[in-house]
Amino acid sequence: MASRVSLKSKAKGGKGSKGLDEKSTAQCLKEWSTWALKKAKVVTHYGFIPLVIIIGMNSDPKPQLYQLLSPV
Repeated sequence: MASRVSLKSKAKGGKGSKGLDEKSTAQCLKEWSTWALKKAKVVTHYGFIPLVIIIGMNSDPKPQLYQLLSPV
């Protein structure tokens, strides 16, 4: 008794195919935004302190690196 897999589409008529396109577009947008936010989180996490150091190095008066990193 072999089971048979059905490959029938569940879309109905011409309007159903448009709904599938919109759904896939929405799904792509959701995946892209999730991916972009994850990457932005990593960039922010690892880039914030170096950014603060660079901004501090370019300010007046020009401090030395050890003066920026010391808590005093």
